[in-house]
Amino acid sequence: MNDIKKCVAGLSITSNVVLSLLKIITGILSGSLSIISEAIHSISDFIASVLTFFSVIKSSQPADNDHPYGHGKYEDMAGFIEGILIIFAALFIIWEATKKIIFGLNMDTESHIGIIVMFIAVILNIIVSALLFKVAKETNSISLYADGEHLRTDVYSSLGVMIGLILIKITGYSILDPIIAILVAVVIFRVGYTISKKACSNLLDHSIPDENINNIKQVIKDCSANVTLKRNSIKTRQVGPTKDIDLILQFVENTTICECHKICDEIENKIQLLYPNCSISIHAEPLCYKKNCQSSCDK
Repeated sequence: MNDIKKCVAGLSITSNVVLSLLKIITGILSGSLSIISEAIHSISDFIASVLTFFSVIKSSQPADNDHPYGHGKYEDMAGFIEGILIIFAALFIIWEATKKIIFGLNMDTESHIGIIVMFIAVILNIIVSALLFKVAKETNSISLYADGEHLRTDVYSSLGVMIGLILIKITGYSILDPIIAILVAVVIFRVGYTISKKACSNLLDHSIPDENINNIKQVIKDCSANVTLKRNSIKTRQVGPTKDIDLILQFVENTTICECHKICDEIENKIQLLYPNCSISIHAEPLCYKKNCQSSCDK
């Protein structure tokens, strides 16, 4: 599975290098700020893809003495940096486009070659982003997901730029070029904020979604009449592609250690079926009915 992640991450790097060069050359030749803004976007895509590639390699390494819980947070860190890069790229585009609107700098635009390059960018990014999302879903990789989102915004923004260039060719209104660039930047900014927010939540050990937690509770409830989940005792977090799940289970009186162990294994196996890439830790306690006994157990 890690080989597949590395493969699609490498494909993303290659496609972004090709598109960045095409857009830079086309933007210079055509004088189009919207194409240059797309080139900046693709360069940020390239940097993000490189981060994704190395984070996938690092996160796949097993736990060691320095990282006893594994290296999954490398993917979260890469996703956060990618989000920040997208935000800065968007702000730069807005700044340059605003200057062009106010001061009317280099408003002449040759749109024909730009339309062709944007069409190529749309098709290529649709293919690569689809592969990234597919593998990200299969491996629960936030860095591949962030990279896929990165490229999906490139699809929309490239399509917007292409339509804008067609309108410029039809109407002759070159001022549409910086206006389109600003619209593209707003879309890019929104995606960057979403990615960095999600990655930051994982870095700060935010719990997994409520739906996942409810599914885990249901597994415990359906497993055996001899066990219950202690109130407010479930702790979860997302670490890169892995879910960490800590549970405190209470067993009825006279449950043997052997039976307790068997039930715990069954619960673990069922949760693993729901969420294959997860780490589960279970602490077992007696479920006491007498007030005095409960008080002593809680101490």
